[in-house]
Parts: sequence; C-alpha cells; structure tokens
Amino acid sequence: MKRSLQRQLSLMLGSVIVIAGLVAAIASFALGYSEAKEFQDDMLRQIASLNASAGVASWLPEGSPQSSPKIKLNDPESRITIIHLPRDERPDWLAADLRSGFRTVRAGTERLRVFILDGASGKRTVVMQPTEARDEVAVNSALHTLIPLLLLIPVLTVLIVRVVRRELAPITRLSRGLDEQPADHPQAIAADGLPEEITPFVHAINRLLERVNHLLGQQRRFVADAAHELRSPLTALSVQIQNLAHAGSLDAVGERVRPLQAGIERARQLTEQLLNLARTQAGSNGQTEVDVSLLARELIADLLPFAEDKGIDLGLDEITPLRIRGAPEAFRLIIRNALENALKYTPEGGEVTLRLRSGDQCTTIEVVDNGPGIPALERERVFDSFYRIPGNGSEGSGLGLTIAREAATRLGGTVSLHARHEGSGLLFRYRQGRPPE
Repeated sequence: MKRSLQRQLSLMLGSVIVIAGLVAAIASFALGYSEAKEFQDDMLRQIASLNASAGVASWLPEGSPQSSPKIKLNDPESRITIIHLPRDERPDWLAADLRSGFRTVRAGTERLRVFILDGASGKRTVVMQPTEARDEVAVNSALHTLIPLLLLIPVLTVLIVRVVRRELAPITRLSRGLDEQPADHPQAIAADGLPEEITPFVHAINRLLERVNHLLGQQRRFVADAAHELRSPLTALSVQIQNLAHAGSLDAVGERVRPLQAGIERARQLTEQLLNLARTQAGSNGQTEVDVSLLARELIADLLPFAEDKGIDLGLDEITPLRIRGAPEAFRLIIRNALENALKYTPEGGEVTLRLRSGDQCTTIEVVDNGPGIPALERERVFDSFYRIPGNGSEGSGLGLTIAREAATRLGGTVSLHARHEGSGLLFRYRQGRPPE
C-alpha cells in the first residue's frame, strides 16, 4: 500500500496537536488545581484573621446560640468550622502543642485542613475544612479551565486536515496537467502559483520534458534518414533484379549477379548497423569486468584478413593488460567501429594501431591511422547519424561513429576525434574517468 502524503501530514500534525493539547491540558489542570488549593488556604487564613479581630457573632447563622462551642459557616459546600481556644472545647485530634500555621490532620475517618492563628493573651483561632470538600472544589475549578482547551483540539484537527488538503491541491492539479500532455510533443509546465517547495520539482520535470522532446526529435530524424537510406539500396536491388531477368546469356547473368550481391551486402550491413544502434540506445547498464585486452585481440584477428588485403599494418600497443568494469558489447562496438573506419580510409600500405592505456583514474582506448584524416570543422559532425563527408567517396552507412558515441555514453565515457601528432592521419579516442592534469 502506497503512503499518502496528505494523510501522513494530517496524521502527524493532528497527533502533534493532540499530544500538545493533552500536555497543555494536564499542565493547565495541575496549575488550576494548585491555584484552587492556594486560594482555599488563603480563604482559611482570611476567615481566621477576620474572626479573631471582629468576634464570633458576625459569623454565626441567624438564630444560632452564641454559646455554641463550634461555629460552622452558612455554606454547605465549603464546610468550614471555626474553634476558639481556650474558650471552646479542644477536640481530641487537635494536639495542644501545635504551632500556628497550616497542617493536614486526621480526625477519625476524615482528613482536615487546619489553620491555627495565635492571638493576643494566648487565644487561638482554629479554622478547619475537610480535605474532601477542598479537593472537590479544586477539581471542579481545574476542570473548568480544561473545557476551552478540550474543545479547541478537535477544531484544530479539522482545520489542519483542511489546510493540508488545500495546500497540496497544486500537486493534484499538476499531475492532472501532466496526464493531459500529448505523448508525442509534451510541453513545459507553468510554475506560476505553485508553492516554493514544489517549484524545483517542476523545473526538473520541465528539463526532463525538454530532453524528451530533443530525443523524440532525434528519433523522428533517425527514422526518416533510415527510411531514406534503406530506400536507395532497395531501389537499386529492384533495378538489378529487373536487369537480371532480361539477361540473354549465362555470362550476362554472371555480370549482373555480382552487382546484385554487392547491393545485398550493402543492405545487410546497413540493416546490421541500424540494429546495433537500436540495441545500443535501448541497452541496459549492466556492469561486469571486461578484459579489454582480450577483446582487442579478438577484434584484430577478425579484421586482419581485410587489413592484409590492403597491405595495412594492423597492430596492438599496450603496456599492461587492461581490465575495466562495463558492458562487453558496448566496448566491442566502440573498438570495432573505430578499427573499421580506420581500415576503410587508410590507403594501401598504411598503418592502423590500437592503443590501450590505463591509469589510476582514467582509461583510454585509441585508434591511430595514417590516412587522410578529417578536417577540424567536420570532426564533430561525423558523429551524426548517416552523415558522410562530402567528396570522400565513402560507401559506408554513416552510422559507425554514431554507434560508438552512443555506446560510450552508455558506459559513462566520451569519444572524440583528433589530428595525429606526427604526419597525416586521425586519432580516435575513447576516454573513461578523469584525465590526468
């Protein structure tokens, strides 16, 4: 089950509000209870002071005899009792040597809060109240302070849910807008009116959409170019087959079969290059340790017959065996396409050398030839699909370097073309890692 951000935020904020409310309620109750107790103590003190100074009669209920030893106030809830010593009889539970002030004593099964006030000439005024009555009044007073807070907690919880839902509404609108985008030409999302925290996410989506549009444009151009490139050899094959049907002798058939075979081979190579490019673009990033030295020897062995037919010296230059993590097929495509291009454009009797170099932070694979080279202005354009340098008479597909760059990108490396340091020729370089400074 996927986690809901709105539900999670509402739950977390609501929990914080409830916990904070409960803590505040407990603190408010404790403070209210303590204040009520202090207020009751102050009331006992004031009653004792007023009774000692003003006399007993003013505190008696109407119709009560003034000779009563115990005086109770006319309040059934407070249950306050006043005793004057030594005139009134001292209760058994009241010790004679008690000092003035507050204390809590037990009178039989009842607990009393007692305040003793020493007056002039040894007179003492004792004011007492059962703790049960005091606690009841204190609890009721403290509970009254909780009512607003307890009512506020559910109100705050509802408000939090509504606020979270309203603040997350732009995300819902954003997702709805993305769903309505056309798949073949997505447009950038407007960031106006969005929260500041979502804006970087929207900018990232817009950059991604820009890259997607760029890739879609490349794919459209690639499909159009591929259709054009395939149409030419297929048209030529159709014409050659028609010519073959009109051949009048076996010799004529033989002469017309050879161009047909060459056309079929060119179409096969073009199809294979297209499939290699498609596999490279859709390939996974699975990593394994690749023995590049062994792979280089296998490719040189495969291409050696072609090099010998042209009298080209094809060799390998390495200092130590090279092993690197990556996709074996990607390394194979990079090295093979670089070697095939070098052998194709190097004149008879020339040289093609494959160099392998490895450092602490950088791996370099180079193919060096002494052919005519490529003008500086054309070295970047030759990586475009189906691009051929005008006037070089090449019959290639124009996909070799495109495939090499795509494979290098999948490996996290780069490919580039450079002029040879000594004499004419071209240097193809694949580099992975940080080059030495």
